[in-house]
Amino acid sequence: MSEEPGPIVCFGEVLLRLAAAPGVPLASANSLDLVVGGAEANVAAALAGLGLPARILTCLPDNPLGRRAVSAIRSTGVDTRHAVSVPGRIGLYFYEPPAGPNPGRVTYDRDGSAFGLASPAVLPIADALAGARLLHMSGITPALGPGGTALARAVVGAAREAGVPVSFDGNYRANLWSAWDSDPRAILAELVGGAQVMFGNHRDISLLLGRTFSGDGPDRRREAAEAAFEAFPDLLLIASTARRVESGGIHHIAARVDMRDDHWQTAEVKVENIVDRIGTGDAFAAGVLHAYLSGEGVREAARSGLALAAMKHGVAGDQIVVTAGELAAFNHDAGDIRR
Repeated sequence: MSEEPGPIVCFGEVLLRLAAAPGVPLASANSLDLVVGGAEANVAAALAGLGLPARILTCLPDNPLGRRAVSAIRSTGVDTRHAVSVPGRIGLYFYEPPAGPNPGRVTYDRDGSAFGLASPAVLPIADALAGARLLHMSGITPALGPGGTALARAVVGAAREAGVPVSFDGNYRANLWSAWDSDPRAILAELVGGAQVMFGNHRDISLLLGRTFSGDGPDRRREAAEAAFEAFPDLLLIASTARRVESGGIHHIAARVDMRDDHWQTAEVKVENIVDRIGTGDAFAAGVLHAYLSGEGVREAARSGLALAAMKHGVAGDQIVVTAGELAAFNHDAGDIRR
């Protein structure tokens, strides 16, 4: 009897999102809706829904808000035994949804959070990675400051030592990097250098390599991917999306997956009646990883990622949890998405 595959370990900060009702500015809101989010937790929840074992590695405050976050993540089927409790506060972000001609807006309140102040010694890194199939993390963690960079380096280093492949989502946050004396290019290049899977487009590759790549057409995007493969010998797959915004409720999205010997870019799809855009990139990452870890090629990985990202636009909150069967059915009949 073959052994069950190990878990995908998702490492990063878990946040609480406090959102005003659509059309209500934060400055005049009398109530806020609370949901649990955070890029890596979103990926873990989506993977668990698709039937892949997922584990979260993080630290949260030992208080009711921390326990609320752990409970919400556990309810999606994610293994939360490596979400450790420490003194401190939870990171927050406040969200004003887009309404009419007004774009959405996010206001962060995460300075001094328990995760942001944690040292690598606090986290059960080796235990979390034991028997793991993959480590997934993002560039948000090192952007938090010197402490976040130390955490990211420690976890990637431990994964490499344990022989666990790394999936890295660039998730570049300029405001976070600019808040401290940082060198995002050097830090991110170091971390991507230890990864086998990268989520990022030609702009992310331009940052990493200090060269300008155009996203004008598939050939130019392939040029950027080939440069990244040359610069980072361990990279096996690069995945990205391209988004064209028609209005707050109508977006056009295409997906692309590059491997060293193959690549595929989907046709653009139209996503209408958008409920919530936040977390769609994390859904894309989960969809790609689901296909990739199932042994599928570039076409199915791109289609799977695009389908799950499109589905997330119709789901409120940061996370989407659907079964593999529901995802496959959506691929077969895209419903409100018109090519």
